[in-house]
Amino acid sequence: MNPALANSLWLAGCLPAFAQFHRATKRVAQTQQSILNRILSANAATEFGRAHGFSSIRSPREYQQRVPLSDYEAYSQHVARIAAGEKNILTSDPIRLFEPTSGSSSAEKWIPYNQTLQQEFQAGIRAWIVDLFLHDPSLLSGQSYWSVSPATSPNRETSAGIPIGFAEDAAYLGGWQKHLVNSLLAVPSSVRAIPDMETFRYVTLLFLVRSRNLKLISIWNPSFLSLLVAPLQEWGDALAYDLERGTITTKTPAPQILHSAFHSDPQRARELRLALCSSTASEIHARIWPSLRILSSWTDANSSSHAKILATLFPQARMQGKGLIATEGFVSFPLHGHEGSALAICSHFLEFLPIDDARSCNSERPQFAHELEKGQRYAVVLTTGGGFYRYQLKDLIEVIGHIRGCPMIRFLGRQNYISDWFGEKLNEAHVSGILSEAFQSFDISPAFAMLACDADPPAPGYVLYIESSAPGNILRRAAANIEKRLQDNFHYRYARQLGQLAPLRVFLANGAAESFLFAKSKSGQRAGAIKQTALDRSSGWTHIFRGDFLPEIAYETVVG
Repeated sequence: MNPALANSLWLAGCLPAFAQFHRATKRVAQTQQSILNRILSANAATEFGRAHGFSSIRSPREYQQRVPLSDYEAYSQHVARIAAGEKNILTSDPIRLFEPTSGSSSAEKWIPYNQTLQQEFQAGIRAWIVDLFLHDPSLLSGQSYWSVSPATSPNRETSAGIPIGFAEDAAYLGGWQKHLVNSLLAVPSSVRAIPDMETFRYVTLLFLVRSRNLKLISIWNPSFLSLLVAPLQEWGDALAYDLERGTITTKTPAPQILHSAFHSDPQRARELRLALCSSTASEIHARIWPSLRILSSWTDANSSSHAKILATLFPQARMQGKGLIATEGFVSFPLHGHEGSALAICSHFLEFLPIDDARSCNSERPQFAHELEKGQRYAVVLTTGGGFYRYQLKDLIEVIGHIRGCPMIRFLGRQNYISDWFGEKLNEAHVSGILSEAFQSFDISPAFAMLACDADPPAPGYVLYIESSAPGNILRRAAANIEKRLQDNFHYRYARQLGQLAPLRVFLANGAAESFLFAKSKSGQRAGAIKQTALDRSSGWTHIFRGDFLPEIAYETVVG
């Protein structure tokens, strides 16, 4: 289908969701109560609904009194029963599949997806798409690349035959719009069937360089795209050869469906060879994809440095933050001309736990969306049509303004992601702030930075794994600053005083982002959606990253 026609049809189908959101920004409280009423009414006859008296709840405040705050553990037994084939447990709407979480947690969690939850996701996605197209109509005439995650594990299903995982990334869109988007893709979704990572990257890059009219790239992790295009010059001759002849030449075979979708384009092969003669990566990318307009990716918290690097690699495009989207729910989306992202007030029922300076929830009643105040920080709580009620997402946000009555937010990090090997209790959100401030103070722009404990004896301690061109003396000064700030945490300082933890060390790494993504994907996480955090709870990274430690740092004595 012609891209202009397909995009126009997609835009038309999304307009009602955008109009609904626009109306809702003027009546946030009423919109949110309507969503809650819908969810409670639809699920009043379920086992969970009967146990909590859904049918007699008349207000959001009463809902807070009847239903306790929850986390995934509160639903694990329900999920197991649904996976075994039981129905009407959490939702009346049947569960279509379970989507595994692909975040930083080592334990796999299955999030139940039904038609209602997909529709709630679509309400946010469609409002974003309309805003995107209306503010840049040139996007309508081009192709897009939507992050395709390689299938690193075979298709799975539960004992009752319920699929585990979406068959393709575009399935989030649902229905006929999914088919429209598939017709616009520069890279066919069937690429995800390639299990070998190097072959996956080569074939993805081959389809991308074939696209003359690539307008939009939508990914999750910004470093995913940086790594994807990194071998362009190394693979340039092979890519041009395949473009010229209409072949897909890889070490491991690509699915036959991809061969049938790929045709020779000698002119494009010549354009690629000329582009690769440019002196810098940014010039190469600008010549290969001159029409690229938008790069959509995570840009907040620990993704900010990677997003800045990506922006320099694609100077012809505008970076746009993704907003906050979790496996469990759709929280916010960007709006053109506005800082941060708008709460998806038409998707789920939202609550917010106020947090203090230590990134801990205080005892105040959870606030509703219309009660949020600019400058305040909160932890997100979701109630969705997928069957999670008052679910603590553990994501922290800051309110940075309002558009009419709708809060605009910024993602800060994870709330309860704790590294605790020797009682030090380091919090990821706190560590993220320390690293960010230190790098800003010492004018360091790392390609990668992560704190993790090297727990191996005889001297276990935390290591700053960093990829940076900054001089060693600057990195050591920054590390000394970070160590001092870490000791603001009483538990960390106490572990240092007892000698349980050695002082912070610096490991200067090469190709760190690629090593990190490869290690996480081997553990079963989706490569395109792996989120690098400022703090990782696992040990052993010294054996994974390539590089070496900087000479020991002279620290001030730890004060008791």
